[in-house]
Amino acid sequence: MKRLAVYCGSSLGASEAYKLGAIQLGIELAKRNITLVYGGSSNGLMGAVADTVLSHGGQVIGVIPSVLVEREISHKGLTELYTVDSMHERKAKMAELADGFIVLPGGTGTLEEFFEVFTWGQIGLHQKPCGLLNIEHYYEPLISLFDHMIEQKFLQDKFRSMILVEENPDALIDHFHHYIAPSVKSYD
Repeated sequence: MKRLAVYCGSSLGASEAYKLGAIQLGIELAKRNITLVYGGSSNGLMGAVADTVLSHGGQVIGVIPSVLVEREISHKGLTELYTVDSMHERKAKMAELADGFIVLPGGTGTLEEFFEVFTWGQIGLHQKPCGLLNIEHYYEPLISLFDHMIEQKFLQDKFRSMILVEENPDALIDHFHHYIAPSVKSYD
């Protein structure tokens, strides 16, 4: 694990615990010499994790669409910043650069990014780990939905196992190091 993409909110959310979780993740990434790949914003949880990695001597790569640069929300102090033309290009570049994907609390954009890389893993476009950092149990409703999908035969158990869930960044990254992608050949 040399680079991990992190998807998260461009706001701080309702609980201070979300920001503290982003900070803990940033510290852990810097401590392990893992480069952060993220959406390039200085706002919200995105800014908190990037600022923390940088302040602890780590490397941060941002990928931001030009429309957001024009709104002056791009982070000015990153190790490297890619400016792309669209959100589609942003997601593709982040996926290309990353060895795995961590999802912190966020809104619809965060979920959309997670679901895309999770789906890509299901169909075999990558074999990279996908993890939910379940701060303050934020993702419990989503985890319940996955269980419901399995019960209703819309998601196979082996694909549910692709989603690593932890409340602690240290434990989640440890799981990433031992991740083995399931076979994607059959749809039974």
